Amino acid sequence: MPEPVTALQLAEARIPARYRHALADHPQVTAWVDEIARTGRPGPAGAPGIAEGPSLRLVGPTGTGKTHQAYGAIRALLAAGVRLRWEAVTAADLYARLRPRPGFDSERDLQGLMRCPLLVLDDLGAAKTSEWTEELTYRLINHRYEHLRPTLITSNLATDVLRAALGDRVASRLAQMTERVTLDGPDRRRTRPTA
Repeated sequence: MPEPVTALQLAEARIPARYRHALADHPQVTAWVDEIARTGRPGPAGAPGIAEGPSLRLVGPTGTGKTHQAYGAIRALLAAGVRLRWEAVTAADLYARLRPRPGFDSERDLQGLMRCPLLVLDDLGAAKTSEWTEELTYRLINHRYEHLRPTLITSNLATDVLRAALGDRVASRLAQMTERVTLDGPDRRRTRPTA
């Protein structure tokens, strides 16, 4: 049994407060965590690090726990002793963050996301699309696809709708690079716990 994640590890990992107790309890997510932990390359002091590996695409309706599972996977990797350098961003924040503006090198920021050993790309397909967002998404996904960078992707969109929103090139790469994990059930945010 892995040791519990310490408060210091959580702070260093930059996990949002809402997800600091998230658990990766879906069997496919747990299997992904185990594979990443098993195949990670040794880093400083023998701790495994991530260089290459499989990706997951968590799909399902709003509120079914996709983001919860993604952050649970991060926590599980920390608990397993995997040395993580990772980034998490929603698709809408990605586009806002990389929008060209004076004094900001958006290309450098994009390159950092492309090369990041583990990326959580949340709510893919939820933001308004344009030629620019489609090209940006293609560049990011294609680089991660070509270099086998592990990526956790969440989306509310079915494959055909995602294909229409982001283009055939992105959808094709996602289909090959990710294992699809389908979550269903009621919107957990709207369900109040019984007293």
